[in-house]
Amino acid sequence: MQIIVKGKNLEVTDALRTYALEKVGRIERYFDRILKTEIELSVERNPKISERQVVEVTLFTSGPILRAREAAPDMYQAIDLVAEKLERQAIKAKKKMIDRTHHARNPFKEATPTLAEEEETGPRIVKTKSFTLKPMTPEEACLQMDLLGHDFFVFVNADTEQTNVVYRRKDGNYGLIEPEA
Repeated sequence: MQIIVKGKNLEVTDALRTYALEKVGRIERYFDRILKTEIELSVERNPKISERQVVEVTLFTSGPILRAREAAPDMYQAIDLVAEKLERQAIKAKKKMIDRTHHARNPFKEATPTLAEEEETGPRIVKTKSFTLKPMTPEEACLQMDLLGHDFFVFVNADTEQTNVVYRRKDGNYGLIEPEA
């Protein structure tokens, strides 16, 4: 397994690295194989933010990709919070994988789930929208997204003629998602 620990606006000490690896390493028991782990420790430069110590972890497993971000006044506390969040995500993902395999193996299981079972299985699609994709630049798509008041917008990129997505980031800027060629 490849593990990357990097710091942003801070020097990653051996103690921090060891603590982060120990806490995040506990997630290994939930998955057969973790391919890669990226841990980013950062300090926000804005002095008005009380929880300036931020930890972001991305786990690339043979199944789902888990990602968590937590902030706290202390880096060790932020690592603890992100480890707890990842553990909850791992338990939920593992439960879903087990439920799917058991459901597939048991042909006598009821075909339509009850309301309680539906709530346990996770998110459901409750609404579907369809619309025409118009060719536009990413800047035009951001403007259209703002006009609609949405957090993301799907469009056809006029330059590449591929479907792209623009989205609003937590920091107020915009992101662009493009498919790989």
